[in-house]
Amino acid sequence: MSTEDAGILERAKERGSHGRQQDEGVLVIRTIAMPADTNPAGDIFGGWIMSQMDLAAGNLAARVAQGRCVTVAVEGMQFLRPVKVGDEVTLYAQLEKVGRTSMRIHIDVWARARYSKDGAKVTSAEFVFVSVDDDGNSRALPTE
Repeated sequence: MSTEDAGILERAKERGSHGRQQDEGVLVIRTIAMPADTNPAGDIFGGWIMSQMDLAAGNLAARVAQGRCVTVAVEGMQFLRPVKVGDEVTLYAQLEKVGRTSMRIHIDVWARARYSKDGAKVTSAEFVFVSVDDDGNSRALPTE
């Protein structure tokens, strides 16, 4: 990575640093899994978890881009354990890479049973976002 690229990544990380910092990244969303979010088996629907992940990654992407962004790819998602109704679901975001118009954001999802002290990792994935203008065309990320 060139010195210029390293500087751009560092400035982007500063723009993206909000919320409570953890080893797993920045805490972006904490919510409770509700009965309306269940699949036919009674567990929380994987699509609901993925939508929360997209919201978390999109939040960080918008801060880094200082404007509108769109999701262009999700890579490497695997569910490690089910999430139950009432679980506290916490999402951490970490900016992994910044290009001219795009960024890669890693999302970790943890769940903790309502009355437990211990949580466990549920899933993780890499989200790729592109910064866009008002017409939906890609635009360069801010360099400062």
